[in-house]
Amino acid sequence: MTIRTRLTLWYVGIIFSSLLVMVGLCYHEFVIEPRQHARRHKELESEQEEAFEALGMLLWCGVPAALLAIGGSWWLMRQAMLPVVAMTEAAEQVNERNLGGQLPRSGNGDELDRLTEVFNAMTVRLDGAFHRIREFTLHASHELKTPLTVLHGEMETALQEPGLSEEQRERYHSQLDEVRRLSKIVDGLTLLTKADAGLISLKLEPVQLDELVRDAFADAQILAKPFKVQVSLSACETITIPGDRHRLRQLLLNLTDNAAKYNEPGGTMEIDLRRSSTTTAQLGITNSGKGIPADLLPHVFDRFFRGDPSHDSTVEGCGLGLSIAKWIVTAHKGTIEIASRPSEFTRVVVTFPIAS
Repeated sequence: MTIRTRLTLWYVGIIFSSLLVMVGLCYHEFVIEPRQHARRHKELESEQEEAFEALGMLLWCGVPAALLAIGGSWWLMRQAMLPVVAMTEAAEQVNERNLGGQLPRSGNGDELDRLTEVFNAMTVRLDGAFHRIREFTLHASHELKTPLTVLHGEMETALQEPGLSEEQRERYHSQLDEVRRLSKIVDGLTLLTKADAGLISLKLEPVQLDELVRDAFADAQILAKPFKVQVSLSACETITIPGDRHRLRQLLLNLTDNAAKYNEPGGTMEIDLRRSSTTTAQLGITNSGKGIPADLLPHVFDRFFRGDPSHDSTVEGCGLGLSIAKWIVTAHKGTIEIASRPSEFTRVVVTFPIAS
């Protein structure tokens, strides 16, 4: 029940109680008192006439007063709650991208105006906190790139030195893999932080999505070979969408790489591209494997999410691939969804608007 309805009911209850008290007092004053002091010779007919007069007074005065009280209270509560409704609608539009915006204030200095002022001050503080976090992530990523690049180069140089034992080579290879993994994490964080700050602009142009899917199919066969996963392209309709070719290739690479890694030896991967309607294209990538439990599905796009059993700790990755994929899809005004049935399949469905 809304606050407006509760206040109206309370107000109506108070009005009715007041009316009952008023009617009781009037009845006592105009009926009971005269009756007690009346002469014995007063006839019964006159008493009935007085009772009818009191009832008529109640009907002709009480009912219109009650209707007026209900209508007036509803209008009064509606006017009183209008600022709350306006503030609620404005607050619903607030997100991490527009925290700098301010909710409209009435300026009359009442409780709601004060609440709006406090809320605006809170969003300003939140905007500053988000800004500092983004700046810290960008600066930290930038500072980490140089030492990681130096470490990468030194390890590759060390691997070229003659006379290294097999154990030393394995150690260098292991360290080099960790450095590459750290570099991927740094690159992913930099990309997502810039995307959150609106610092990345996509170069939108007509792109033949079917050509990119065929290229991704060829790449997926190479990615899936170490895992002995069979890759198939079940459908690939000719479709043109407005998009950034580089980011779309990155999206397809992330999705096919995940479908290969989080699979089972000798499993399958199926890619399909179809028109789901006259205005949308649907890309689907299905893979076998352990699948993702239902309670973990809502978190698969969270950054650094690597949950068991769908995300085995032995599988290479940094937990940023699906976050980047979601940003790319959203930037292209599309949608991405994941459905999974444990021990059977996992299917990623991406929908894009088709170029007019």
